[in-house]
Amino acid sequence: MAVYTEFSEEALNGFLSDYALGTLVAFEGIAEGVENSNFLLTLSSGKYILTLFEKRMRPDELPWFLGLMQHLAKAGVNCPQPVEGKDGKALRHLAGKPAVITTFLNGKGVAASTPDECRQVGQAMAELHKAGQSYAPVRANALAADAWGPLLERCGKIGDDLGRGFGQDIACALGKVVPLWPQPGDLPIGQIHADLFPDNVFFQNGSLSGLIDFYFACTDMFAYDLAICLNAWCFEEREGSVIYRQDCANSLVEGYEQVRPLTAQERAVLPVLAQGAALRFVLTRLYDWINTPSDALVTRKDPRPYMKRFNHFSKVGHV
Repeated sequence: MAVYTEFSEEALNGFLSDYALGTLVAFEGIAEGVENSNFLLTLSSGKYILTLFEKRMRPDELPWFLGLMQHLAKAGVNCPQPVEGKDGKALRHLAGKPAVITTFLNGKGVAASTPDECRQVGQAMAELHKAGQSYAPVRANALAADAWGPLLERCGKIGDDLGRGFGQDIACALGKVVPLWPQPGDLPIGQIHADLFPDNVFFQNGSLSGLIDFYFACTDMFAYDLAICLNAWCFEEREGSVIYRQDCANSLVEGYEQVRPLTAQERAVLPVLAQGAALRFVLTRLYDWINTPSDALVTRKDPRPYMKRFNHFSKVGHV
């Protein structure tokens, strides 16, 4: 989440007039994340999240995301629900951008993960995968392995502020991982979250209370989603170093398999998927590091810790 587009209170009140949600009490921008503009709305009927979809999001794909969230909620996954206006439509426009209001989930993300939290995340991810199998529409992963090389090229000249030769290191890593990437049909696929980082998972009183931010979701390999979580949840950053938490990794996989056991093929290729997941976030963070406007209310994320994650998985060859 982030804020790139701003608007006046008058414009917001005009937007809210299309809903039966009561009157505006307060609103504030949310700085976490990097993709869309997000605001916490406090209305007389309660709290909500307002999202304005920025240029990287294709408007024609938005009904897929909203439909997925509605489908998952009906299947028992606790996730935000699009709020419909008086005309029965959830997708609208504000400040010239596609916009949607979603329900507010109680809870908050965790600063440092524990094995128990990782086990709960694994279970929730597997439940999401199972629930999404009956969601028929397909959305290809726009950030799949074949997009990584072109994305690195779009980053252009990489300054020395990230370390001399950083771009070369990424190119070399891609040359090792992409040829090993599973082909269509090799592994089970379905709807995945693709961005289930700690700030997108809420806990309350020690129990997982909900999943948010589905706007990277797509149709891809289930095991790749798990590999993303291994990167996001199972490393601890200390004074410039990243330390792999094997106990967290074991709990994450165990929790997942309590709901959906991995196939032998998925287990065998999981180390490669973990390396690729690390590189995917190296590349998107690098692109945003270079291209984020200086006046945007957004916290830029350093890509280098994810290169260290790649180096770990590449060196040890297991998860």
